[in-house]
Amino acid sequence: MRKVLMAFVAAAWLATGTGCLIPMYSADPARRAQELIFTSEDLRSFLNEWERIWFLDQPSHLTPLRTHGGII
Repeated sequence: MRKVLMAFVAAAWLATGTGCLIPMYSADPARRAQELIFTSEDLRSFLNEWERIWFLDQPSHLTPLRTHGGII
């Protein structure tokens, strides 16, 4: 019973530890910065793609300034 309990405690400790068992980013600071930039660019491009799919990137025809519609 004691071995099972110790195995359970060890598994819980490993599961709740900070980080992953296999790190997502490189340990080299230069390479890690490049990976983080690529990751953030992917998330930024996702927002642009979402706006394109829902036609939110189209120009607005409502101008904040009053314009004259005729020929001056």
